[in-house]
Amino acid sequence: MAQQDPSSSTSVLQRKLHRIYGGFTVGFVAFVLGLAVLERMGLPKSWIGFIFLLTTVLLYAGIGVLCRTTDADQYYVAGRQVPAFYNGMAAGADWMSAATFLGMAGTLYLSGYGGLAFVVGWTGGFCLVALLLAPYLRKFGRYTVPDFLGERYGGNAVRLVGVTAAILVSFIYVVAQIYGIGLITTRLSGLTFEIGVFVGLGGVLVCSFLGGMRAVTWTQVAQYIILILAYVVPVVWLSIKQTGAPVPQLAYGYQLQSVSQRERELMNDPRELVVMQNFAKQAEDYREKLLDVNTALARERLAATRQVAALKAEDAPLAEIQHAEKRRAALPRTPADAEEQWRRAQAQAEQRSKPLGGMPPHAQQFAGDPEGNAQQRQAFGESRRNFLALVFCLVVGTAGLPHILVRYFTTPSVAEARRSVGWSLFFICLLYFTAPALAVMVKYEIFNNLVGTPFDQLPAWISQWARVDSSLLSVTDVNKDGLLQLGEMRIGGDIIMLATPEMAGLPYVVSGMVAAGGLAAALSTADGLLLTISGALSHDVYYRTLNPRASASRRVTLSKALLLLTALAAAAIAAQKPADILFLVTAAFSFAGSAFFPVLVLGIFWKRANGPGAIAGMLCGLSVTAYYMVTAHPWLRSAFKLAGPPELWWGIQPLSAGVFGVPAAFAACITVSLLTRAPAQEHQDLVEALHAPAGPVPR
Repeated sequence: MAQQDPSSSTSVLQRKLHRIYGGFTVGFVAFVLGLAVLERMGLPKSWIGFIFLLTTVLLYAGIGVLCRTTDADQYYVAGRQVPAFYNGMAAGADWMSAATFLGMAGTLYLSGYGGLAFVVGWTGGFCLVALLLAPYLRKFGRYTVPDFLGERYGGNAVRLVGVTAAILVSFIYVVAQIYGIGLITTRLSGLTFEIGVFVGLGGVLVCSFLGGMRAVTWTQVAQYIILILAYVVPVVWLSIKQTGAPVPQLAYGYQLQSVSQRERELMNDPRELVVMQNFAKQAEDYREKLLDVNTALARERLAATRQVAALKAEDAPLAEIQHAEKRRAALPRTPADAEEQWRRAQAQAEQRSKPLGGMPPHAQQFAGDPEGNAQQRQAFGESRRNFLALVFCLVVGTAGLPHILVRYFTTPSVAEARRSVGWSLFFICLLYFTAPALAVMVKYEIFNNLVGTPFDQLPAWISQWARVDSSLLSVTDVNKDGLLQLGEMRIGGDIIMLATPEMAGLPYVVSGMVAAGGLAAALSTADGLLLTISGALSHDVYYRTLNPRASASRRVTLSKALLLLTALAAAAIAAQKPADILFLVTAAFSFAGSAFFPVLVLGIFWKRANGPGAIAGMLCGLSVTAYYMVTAHPWLRSAFKLAGPPELWWGIQPLSAGVFGVPAAFAACITVSLLTRAPAQEHQDLVEALHAPAGPVPR
């Protein structure tokens, strides 16, 4: 019997996929337009949110059911049949997590030029994936990154350390995704955040649980279509509203000039100056309390008790008494708690005592002034170092993320893996080129249409988001003039994208579509991460280490059970709101870069790298990164009961802890490899085979 040409088979599959996903795109657009018509006819907003939530989750569930499998090759690597174009689209969805979809525009809004480090770093990381990793890992032909480490370096010790690192990185990342899922589900359905986390979790499990990588791949393609339409449509609409131009990337420069002009006006606005003085006074009050925490805490408790007693004696309204009692109950319980709470409040007040609510001017490259006084020069140097350090961590972290690397195990050939990375970059850049324009246009909208609005006339979306989570959005009339000043509004980056349609006055159906896009982004990444964790445990720990005779169906069943347990554990942590999405994600990048990038690159390009060196490299990189992150981040210091202020090395922020971990990992791996016995000849032959022009890697 004549064998079918693999390239011909791929071409037939690709034409079939074009028809399927072309029809899907048309159907989704028609669905949104139909909801828009129903909204004009009076369909309630709450119904629109539920319809988006229910329809998209059922859609993903349907794909999961159709693609269910117990075959190991299909479950772990989608049968290695995914064409480059669609694998690139799936990788784009896998990559565009809740942090990218929700946090990218918010970070650019809050940080201005500094936020471009994320765009540069994440894009640059895919260049490293294409040049240094994806083709070689695909040629090796295994299921997971720890699988490659175990085969290349020899022995289960390296494999198990790799599994531990993969679980750590992926678990931190998946907690951030589930946090984002809870945020979006709450906004769409009106449920509480904690319930929204577990409701949204069902959408994650239904695909990855039933069909593994096969189901996740085809679901991610559908999710990419939804999320890119949801991201681009409101930005185009906003661009037309503000400038008349339908291409926001071209209107970006013009709007940036307008924002810069408005920033200069706000910096000199007398009302804004009063707000800044109020926050400076608050910061000074906290500074005085911190000089003698015990006395200050006792004084506050006494004052709160006297206020409650006075209100009761005056027979004040019950609501006032209850409010005073809540304030008393909210006081710190111990001097240590008081110190931590007041230090955090002091830092927030100091930040908000600066112009523009603590935000840097949008077009300003770095803080400080290289030609100014000593303090300004120091600020400039630290700002520039942090920008470059963050870019470095994101580049190497992208190249070390296990759930991204495994996407290129699913292509039919090494050449397709290379092309797939190129398509990934294309699909990701569609969003990345739009995010800076979105941030500027949202800032223009807030600066010109929201600032100066009377408090009793503020739009409804402000109170709605404040109810979801007051840490994400809050407004307070600090200077008591009845008008909203920029400094009186605290807004978190995680809601900028979700609130954009409402800020721009667009129909609510657009808000629902944006939330559905954010949900697609979070679900797609969460699916890939949960598969990475369960695959590492079932394949690398159970099958490769404990029970090599286990059948394929038994391994897949175990993987599904582990996936469920991991998802529930991550949801339980996400429900506690441990940190903002962007910090969790960036921490995962630092850990991924420190743990995997050095040992993967050395394993592919240096024959002398051996097992002890790889173990030392991964452990050293993770340890240095974790140590710096814990000691330099205020929230982590508090969690680990460390007293005193954060300790920074050369002013580098904890987000960029990998800038210390990656060099440490390289140094440890190289040094230990040179000081110990050379790897076996068969492992050195694997390196040569990876660089051979053709042919499979020998086993």
